[in-house]
Amino acid sequence: MMLLELKRIHVPPGQRVLLRDVTWQELEAILEDLGEHRAARIAYDKGILEIMAPLPEHEYDKEIISDLVKALLEELNIEFRCLGSTTFKNQAMAQGIEPDQCFYIKNESKIRGKKRLDLAVDPPPDLALEIDITSRTHPNIYEALKAPELWRFERGKLKINVLQNEHYIESQQSLNFPLIPLIEIIPQYLEPSTTAGRNATLKTFRLWVQKQIHQQ
Repeated sequence: MMLLELKRIHVPPGQRVLLRDVTWQELEAILEDLGEHRAARIAYDKGILEIMAPLPEHEYDKEIISDLVKALLEELNIEFRCLGSTTFKNQAMAQGIEPDQCFYIKNESKIRGKKRLDLAVDPPPDLALEIDITSRTHPNIYEALKAPELWRFERGKLKINVLQNEHYIESQQSLNFPLIPLIEIIPQYLEPSTTAGRNATLKTFRLWVQKQIHQQ
């Protein structure tokens, strides 16, 4: 019955729907029904399921910031795996989340080649990214899943949260890129991408990263 009703729900961009008293079995069925190739994101916290449809500007910021992170990792010659909005969930904790973007960096070798991940045995992503245009971030879920680092981009500013004693604290430095002033640099390169274009922005950013590497 829930799946039938779910199919009738339309979530406009920038809006969300909350479903209460959703069991884990119902969550699994809903995820299968929604499918992997969809725009909507979900968050599940002990029986409460949120389904949100992002705005176009949300997706643009996500893509450019993701491209900047990929370029940074490539220039630093660090292996990584980008898993986009993969569903991360843990039945024992009754929690699950789909980040806007996520990266395996330090733990990349531990999940290399795997098609499916199970947080009961596999590590969480080293870095999760959330674009807060619609204020849908759930830090408590990321804390429970023990994601070491969470980036929240909101109103043109980057906030870096790192896990310390099972809770996030705001930090001026990234665990994954401790020598790069990301809070300052990411917004500086995101804004001109809307006028100069993606390729030109990434090229300039790569040159800047190379310069930083040579100075270290």
